[in-house]
Amino acid sequence: MTSAHMVVAILPSLEEPDTIAAVTTAVDVALDDETALIVHADASVTPATANAFRATPTRARRLCLPGLPPGKGMQVRRALEYLDMPLRVLLADTDTRNPDPVTYRALLDTLDGGAEMAVADYRRYWDEANLTNHLARPLIAVTTGYDVPQPLAGDIALSACAIAAVPDRYAVLPPAVAGCVDGYGIDALLLQTAASCGHAGGGGVISVRLTTTKCHAPSFPHLPAIFAQAVPVLLQPAVHARPQPALIGAGAFRLTDRTLPRHRLAQMIACLDALSPPEHRYDGLTWPQAMVATWQAVADGVPAVTAAQRLWPAYLRRVCAWLEHGATSSLPQRSAALRAAANEVIIALTTRRTFP
Repeated sequence: MTSAHMVVAILPSLEEPDTIAAVTTAVDVALDDETALIVHADASVTPATANAFRATPTRARRLCLPGLPPGKGMQVRRALEYLDMPLRVLLADTDTRNPDPVTYRALLDTLDGGAEMAVADYRRYWDEANLTNHLARPLIAVTTGYDVPQPLAGDIALSACAIAAVPDRYAVLPPAVAGCVDGYGIDALLLQTAASCGHAGGGGVISVRLTTTKCHAPSFPHLPAIFAQAVPVLLQPAVHARPQPALIGAGAFRLTDRTLPRHRLAQMIACLDALSPPEHRYDGLTWPQAMVATWQAVADGVPAVTAAQRLWPAYLRRVCAWLEHGATSSLPQRSAALRAAANEVIIALTTRRTFP
């Protein structure tokens, strides 16, 4: 039995033996509460991650749930099944290489201030976060009215209201989209749910601005799965939602610079090109056109999963073009270009404007 006022931290993991201990320690320092609970929701095949968690001393109580089905959303939902009272919940990425107690504490403090959801707003390297910058951020801005710089952030805090509303929102999803929520689509669903609580009179979604640059395991190898599971959840509101746009302001893309060597750039573009179906590599709509066409398709009845599959080649072309542009641009130019492109999508989706 858990207390209604207790904070519970959920740490979903999949083969993270090298980082789980540091994340657990940082979360425990942030909680600083012997009545708090840290739940390790582990889907690893090997026992190394669970063993590392068990070996990490904490002031908070610990609960290890090994052998869970793979899929971040499934792990989070299974962990929540053990919590039978309304709670404040902290979710923390377990592949973070620079976990900071200040970050986790700031999320909880924001929640204590009345927010339904607090989302970490890290700085990101200019060549990373492409799904966020080109697609997730404008779609969330259109469908929720909140400009959330890191809408797919793995480090968030949720109120009791938002947690309680998740099962109902999950239950009305088409089965294929619900399956996406069981994977990487969970982040988008949690944000959409918290935003709905905010519109119903709650505290809404607040981004917690951080000065650090997040360092984590490369997501490049998982890009197809992340896209296939997150994007249908982001597109599903097109079925019924009225656009309520939040345009992105100047200076809103806070990028961290680093040099991308030409050989590394070539490797990344070759990898992305190889992921695209051959018949879609060299033709099709431009990125803004493709985004608007995909949104309209879902609104017209095309399943969100199918629409996301159709969007995939255009997204890959967009990322390749962005990497080539960014490699020869200054940091201010990159930030301005991202803002202009995102706002173009937001305005187009809001007005259903077609491109020439």
